[in-house]
Amino acid sequence: MSDNGRLQRSGNVWTASAHIITAVIGSGVLSLAWAVAQLGWIAGPTVMIMFSVVTYYTSSLLAACYRSGDPNTGDRNCTYMDAVRANLVGFQVKVCGAIQYINLFGGVIGYTNAASISLIAIERSSCSHTKGHESRCRVSSNPYMIAFGVVEIIFSQIPYFDQIWWVSIVSAVMSFTYSTIVLGLGISKVAENGMIKGSLTGVSIGTVTKTQKIWRTFQALGAIAFAYSFTLILIEIQDTLKSPPSESKTMKRAAFINVAITTIFYMFCGCFGYAAFGDMSPGNLLTGFGLYNPYWLLDIANVALVIPLVGAYQVYSQPLFAFVEKTANEWFPDNIIITKEIQIPIPGFEPLKLNLFRLVWRTLFVILTTIISMLMPYFKHVVGILGAFAFWPLTVYFPVEIWSTKWICLQIISMTFLVISLAARSCCFVC
Repeated sequence: MSDNGRLQRSGNVWTASAHIITAVIGSGVLSLAWAVAQLGWIAGPTVMIMFSVVTYYTSSLLAACYRSGDPNTGDRNCTYMDAVRANLVGFQVKVCGAIQYINLFGGVIGYTNAASISLIAIERSSCSHTKGHESRCRVSSNPYMIAFGVVEIIFSQIPYFDQIWWVSIVSAVMSFTYSTIVLGLGISKVAENGMIKGSLTGVSIGTVTKTQKIWRTFQALGAIAFAYSFTLILIEIQDTLKSPPSESKTMKRAAFINVAITTIFYMFCGCFGYAAFGDMSPGNLLTGFGLYNPYWLLDIANVALVIPLVGAYQVYSQPLFAFVEKTANEWFPDNIIITKEIQIPIPGFEPLKLNLFRLVWRTLFVILTTIISMLMPYFKHVVGILGAFAFWPLTVYFPVEIWSTKWICLQIISMTFLVISLAARSCCFVC
């Protein structure tokens, strides 16, 4: 057992990187070509680099808040809210929790929608290839959302964050697969065009109005911000890491690896997508290549996109699961339904630990998110807005606020001892 009664943590820099990549390199990468198109060749890459630098810096600050006091033996802050609560007080803690959990809830709904869109694209592609390009292939998204929900119900029964590492690794591999396919298609499209499309300032006024240009610019900034948002689950991922070395050191390495890899992929996908389509870059880069040619490669890309969304759903859900289950244990510590683990033997594997409360509540959670996805098929646009709004408080404000408080205290200590030192020297000089 670890020092706070949990199962021994076994995560490392690679499992942490896999969790982050699973959460970050989701469907958001497909909108980056459109974002670069709104900003142009100068501002587009510059903004992505700026976001990457800020994200790495603030995630490093946040990683250092995992333990209070000594970085190796201090008390653990197992969640983002715990880290904020240990350094800030009152209203800020509640605001942090509300923003984090609303975005996590919205995120899993968005992933359900995104998965159904990719599955629909596969069926439409197959239908068009079989019946001809002129045939109408009407496909309902509801069966795909239900199927996605059933899969998530099964995976949601994995008890702890650190036990879904293999899901995240598979998802990370699939993320690189579809990103590489998109990149390859972008390069081939540029070669086919025989030119690099786009301009230094992006979509020009005239093609769109001044108001539309301003609005689209802010939308593009929001899309890029959403693509870099992983700090809302950073502490929860860090809580899976073994030590030594210290969790903060390992997490900083994982954050650096993640930011470096994702920035390279984002730059390639966004820039080659813009070079291929110019001002006409689509919001979903996969749809820009059409449904027909090469249809089989696009089908592979869509399948490879759905698999990371399964993992991303779980990565985003785990902090919510942990919060509800921890609260239930604190409120009803003697309730057998909440606390008792039933071990189900599985030949050739370790026994499956099943908890009745976890089974019921997590199943209801997945059903609820699936129903909302079916009722609001365009909720992914709302998720993008939520993600953009969450970037500043969760990625910038709270990490900086935590350290600004510490910085002030350190400066007070420094100045106090400076005064003491100067006074002592003055006394010695007088003497």
